[in-house]
Amino acid sequence: MSGLEELYKEIILDHYRNPRHRGELDCPPAHKTEGFNPLCGDEVSLTFLIEEGSIKELRIAGQGCSISQASASMMAAAIQEKSIEEVRDLTREFKAMMSIHEETMTNADQESASAAALTLGDLEALKGVVKFPVRIKCATLSWNTLLTGLDDLDT
Repeated sequence: MSGLEELYKEIILDHYRNPRHRGELDCPPAHKTEGFNPLCGDEVSLTFLIEEGSIKELRIAGQGCSISQASASMMAAAIQEKSIEEVRDLTREFKAMMSIHEETMTNADQESASAAALTLGDLEALKGVVKFPVRIKCATLSWNTLLTGLDDLDT
């Protein structure tokens, strides 16, 4: 295992063992959304408070594998105080990273992926998940759940 892969593994394990932003917010005023991965049993519950078009606070609850729980923790840390539009953009970048097949990437794709990695920060530690397609749903569960919750607010 390379030094970078080892670092990524440590970041994931740290978020799994010491999850950030655990708990629940009171609803209302917070909004609640839940997600479930029937393939492996991962479940996540997100409560979030929106003020002035930004996610003021987000809390995560649920249970599942190390990948789903670490991804939820990393997501919660990454989106605090971000505007809804910034959250949607970050989600698009994260989900694009989760679908990258490096062996088929052009040079332009690689440059774009490198630029996105700068924005993703610690979230880039999860990029190795794409080598295990069955685990991609674990990594994206909290992100898809958050998007569903935000979409529900728009309707």
